[in-house]
Amino acid sequence: MLGSRGRVALGFAVAGALGWAAGSGAQAQTNVKAWPERTVRLILPFGPASGADIAARLLSDKLQAIWKQPVVVEGKPGGDGLLSVGTVVNAKDDHILFFGPTSAYVVHPYVHENLPYDPERDLTPIAGVAKVQIAIAVPSSIGVSTMKDFVAFAKANPGKVSYGVAPGFSEFVWNGFLRESSLELGKVPYRDITTSPTDLGENRIQLAMMSYAAMRATAEGGRIKVLAVNDAKRSSIAPDIPSIVEAGYPSLVASPVLGMVGPRDMALDVRQKVAAAVLEALKDKTVVERLGASGQPASPMGVEEFQAALKEQQDQVARIAKVLGMARKK
Repeated sequence: MLGSRGRVALGFAVAGALGWAAGSGAQAQTNVKAWPERTVRLILPFGPASGADIAARLLSDKLQAIWKQPVVVEGKPGGDGLLSVGTVVNAKDDHILFFGPTSAYVVHPYVHENLPYDPERDLTPIAGVAKVQIAIAVPSSIGVSTMKDFVAFAKANPGKVSYGVAPGFSEFVWNGFLRESSLELGKVPYRDITTSPTDLGENRIQLAMMSYAAMRATAEGGRIKVLAVNDAKRSSIAPDIPSIVEAGYPSLVASPVLGMVGPRDMALDVRQKVAAAVLEALKDKTVVERLGASGQPASPMGVEEFQAALKEQQDQVARIAKVLGMARKK
């Protein structure tokens, strides 16, 4: 993984190729001093109590104070993230922004035949907010304590093991792992993955891979067991839980960034203004502490650094696509 300086340098290098920082006539006409001129809407791919929802609401109060305009948080779960991203792309309005993990859309070109938008063409990065701490958990009742235990359990119970996984990047990483491990498990589709910990606790599904924020309360209640965080190193917010690399499965590393993304013609100077406000809000110790308590350690990034982080994730998706034998559809 690249460090902060590496991401910044890479961001400038890939900007032209991706078209994310390109200027346009529509951009040139934007009055950055006047922005925002009305309510700013943050469109989320998940429902209430999700990690993205918690973070958006923490930031919205701070941003309202800075901008002197209302900031409204709107959850639009479902459709593999297409509903939320489509809302932003189709609105073509620099006051309607996507807020959530970039993982919600980076895999779309590989999995949707008739994708109505292109992430690289129709979306433009604004700011990174936090690291989305993905984790893997199982029901406490099945007596599994490690990832290796789970793999053995799954192989010993063919046709009897099902799972729920966050759509997008996390699911892509998980599918690559299933292929490499020759595991055949039953997927349970969820319109809103944040509801899956209840099923997990009742052993209606036998594994969930999703944000640690959404499963934390159920885990602390003892009904589910978190096996690992999907990162190369242990998380500062869950130091007692092994990393997925420690657990022996580096291919399951999944560290998406929670951030803010705008429509393609959003002017660079407006994006920089928004990013500056986000970074200012993330200086608030209370916001940082509450993000951490929700399972999302703060990871402030400006436009260029966030852009480079997106490029890293796209490259990882391309590598996994090769494992899965998938070609980019658009």
